[in-house]
Amino acid sequence: MGNAPTVSPLAPESFPDLPLINGARFAAVEAGVRYKGRKDVTLVALDPGSVVAGVFTKSATRSAAVLDCQEKIGTPSDSGAAIIVNSGNANAFTGKNGKESVNAIANAVAETLNLPSDRVFTSSTGVIGESLPHDRICAKIEEAVGALSETHLPDAAHAIMTTDTFAKGAGATVSVDGQQIHIAGIAKGSGMIAPDMATMLVYIFTDARMEREVLQQMVTALNKKTFNCITVDSDTSTSDTLLVAATGASGVQVTDKSVGFMEALRSVMLDLAHQVVRDGEGATKFVEISVSGASSDADAKTHAMAIANSPLVKTAIAGEDPNWGRVVMAIGKSGAPADRDLLSIWFGETLVAEKGWVSDTYREEDGAAHMKNDKIEIRVDLGLGGGTATVWTCDLTHGYISINADYRS
Repeated sequence: MGNAPTVSPLAPESFPDLPLINGARFAAVEAGVRYKGRKDVTLVALDPGSVVAGVFTKSATRSAAVLDCQEKIGTPSDSGAAIIVNSGNANAFTGKNGKESVNAIANAVAETLNLPSDRVFTSSTGVIGESLPHDRICAKIEEAVGALSETHLPDAAHAIMTTDTFAKGAGATVSVDGQQIHIAGIAKGSGMIAPDMATMLVYIFTDARMEREVLQQMVTALNKKTFNCITVDSDTSTSDTLLVAATGASGVQVTDKSVGFMEALRSVMLDLAHQVVRDGEGATKFVEISVSGASSDADAKTHAMAIANSPLVKTAIAGEDPNWGRVVMAIGKSGAPADRDLLSIWFGETLVAEKGWVSDTYREEDGAAHMKNDKIEIRVDLGLGGGTATVWTCDLTHGYISINADYRS
């Protein structure tokens, strides 16, 4: 690829201080899969007793690594586990070579860490349709094992980046029954973002003690309102993977009744999801779209995603143009029920349109002023029922074209 992209103007000031997760160790090494002079392989080692939950892309062309993880996700936890991720090559649409690469990497990690191969979860991200040079990765596994440390999660976050302009991390500490539990997660994602499962590559770790089924139920439920509510460009990746591991090292038991823990996990997932949007390829605006008054929550989300994915809406936002007619267009095309004469639209706190027409109180300069903000809020009420949804996206600029036109060079 070309030169490293300029850091997104929406990026956080720095990578956050994440809590240490007992029972999980991390390493990042340089294997030269595609990039030169940077770390591109992440290894995670999880202690015996760790349970792993996950959700994956529903793409019909999902990668060999995703298919392999889906087969392994419910395996017993007595022996511990490992996660290995490479950037630069997605190992997708690579035929039987893809499966051979996954097996070679998983077997090499299993042998080095003395694990069953079905407890090694692999992920790959990058260019589609090129065979993965897995020998380069396998040659670096002993080095990665030697570098494993509880403190190396930030390095792991950097090593999984592709077109990302900043590493993404989020953490939380929560009290359960008077004892502390820690959560820390990393993510990568910038383009090809319209999740239909989880999103991109996301890895979250906690020292809570949990039954795998409880963790899986939480992750599946929370995913629907976090990662599955973001979009950058309406394109669903072949490689989307979200893995959440609970090591149990804190000794604090979490059940499906542990509301505080679930809320803390939600906050970490939503933080990471928002960071992916803030790093949308070429993005200059972070956009929140809220829809109320729909016939159902599902209809509300359909409308919200239609607005969020509209190139006309997104380019208007990029140009700081309060073109509310494009919002009306997106609602009309979504396929979910809507009534023109019941529709209301706000840009921030400014009522723009109501009752099938522009509001009597609306002034163009008020809408234009809101569009100059880094964070744009579009709110729609359909006047049909109690359905609600909130999704997040970014604007669409020339930068998106430049990044993707040059992606394989």
